[in-house]
Amino acid sequence: MQAVEPRTRQVQYSDLREWLSIVEGFGELAVVEGADWNLEIGGLSELNYRRKPYPALLFDRVKDYAPGFRLLTGATGTSRRLGTCLRLSTDMTDLELVQALRGKPLAWETNARRYPPREVPNGPVNENVLEGAAVDLSRFPVPFWHEHDGGRYLGTGCSVITCDPDTGVTNVGAYRGMLIDDRSMTVQIVPGKHGYVHYQKWWAKEGRAPVVVALGHDPLLFCLSGVEVPTGVSEIEYYGAIVGEPLDVLKSDLTPLPVPARAEIVLEGWLYPDKKAHEGPFGEWTGYYSGGEGTAPLLEVQRLRYRDNPVLLGSPPSKPPHDYSYMRTAMKSAMIYDALVKAGVSDVRGVWADECGGGRMLIVVSITQRFCGHSRQAGALAAQCREAAYMNRFVVVVDDDIDPTNLEEVVWAMCTRCDPAEDIDVLRKAWGSRADPLLDEGAPPYNSRAIIDACRPFERIKHFPRVAQASPELLRQIESKWSGLFAQRPAPAPGVGGAERAARLAGQATNGSLADDATHGASAPAPTDMAAGEEEEA
Repeated sequence: MQAVEPRTRQVQYSDLREWLSIVEGFGELAVVEGADWNLEIGGLSELNYRRKPYPALLFDRVKDYAPGFRLLTGATGTSRRLGTCLRLSTDMTDLELVQALRGKPLAWETNARRYPPREVPNGPVNENVLEGAAVDLSRFPVPFWHEHDGGRYLGTGCSVITCDPDTGVTNVGAYRGMLIDDRSMTVQIVPGKHGYVHYQKWWAKEGRAPVVVALGHDPLLFCLSGVEVPTGVSEIEYYGAIVGEPLDVLKSDLTPLPVPARAEIVLEGWLYPDKKAHEGPFGEWTGYYSGGEGTAPLLEVQRLRYRDNPVLLGSPPSKPPHDYSYMRTAMKSAMIYDALVKAGVSDVRGVWADECGGGRMLIVVSITQRFCGHSRQAGALAAQCREAAYMNRFVVVVDDDIDPTNLEEVVWAMCTRCDPAEDIDVLRKAWGSRADPLLDEGAPPYNSRAIIDACRPFERIKHFPRVAQASPELLRQIESKWSGLFAQRPAPAPGVGGAERAARLAGQATNGSLADDATHGASAPAPTDMAAGEEEEA
């Protein structure tokens, strides 16, 4: 494909193919030819995720498949690619992306209803349309992702569209789907998710439930499929608010659901309560083959639409870091931050849902303490707000001199500012998941979660022992004088910055505590170009 430069620094594009051209233009796309669908694509993708940073992989000429039937993995794994998806910029660092996202979820939620989907008469997805017995899912290079999966999973980077039969509000969710045969796949939706509520309501009302599954599309639509957009707000409208224009859709005569007009592959059909198939196990985002085996609703595809030379979007989870763990970390961190602000928590300095917890199970909140109980308020709300409630396990609240993205600092604060007898609260019977490896088979999907107050006791802030480290100003002076000593230093671990980064963070604090009490290492910012990533391959 021909590489193109983005039209502006704040980039815009219309579909997955334009996105691929932009990403290729700034050097973060690698084309892989001749890989085997059976475990090799999954293994290559997993090896790729361990690089920091890593390119997106576009697989073509997959073994046993015709040239041009392609598969993409690793779409949202760096700040540059995710920033492009979010129409922010093509050249953001991790820190710049986090800063740019602050306040955005609230703005997108507020503006979403201004961007209902736009019906168009035709679109590229109609280049090939197969119906009934002509439907053939076997023409797409569906990988056998993990060694112990129960089958080949077609639905990993998918966007499953459903709607509420009473209100008509659409939902777009990322629900795993196992290929059963040439014309059918499972749709596994866990209880509590909007898609689950929708099909249960349809079954009660009409005895069947409509479903549209997009299997290749603008990666932004997949991003929104995997995070908790506020109840009552359609992901399709939320998408429009981010992009600044409505999503083009086709009206279907088969279901009442919209069909993304510029998608690569779209399946249409209905779910029935008496049609299910065996499904699982599958390597999940927790890093385990959790969720077990069982039955899931069966989608018998009645219509298949796809573009010429289609690109199947793959996003297989596994032990973090995995395909979408970076995206979820960045998106969830921003959404939880805005949720806390919206709930009235004052002086929130940062939120980070780290990749090691899959962007869900470990949440760090940094605040400037203003009153007794402030840290407990922030922790309790972070533990149960909708944006963080699903499968959350640990919430750690830290002072504003702690960088929440740096786990070394967070654990240091836990070790030195948290008294386990006084500063850890446990919530029981919270919203869990069947993907939880601790859940006993057949047990209801509850979980418990710990709220860890790792802030200095409010009543002792003024007299708490001073942190034993040099100030950013002193380190800048010394580093400038001895710059040659650090010219060939090794690259930092993820989350660790240098004196310059510490000074930048300090400039954002309103009370000056970062400048007085914190630095963040003495190494250069992490590289964001692919050449640097190859030097750091794990």
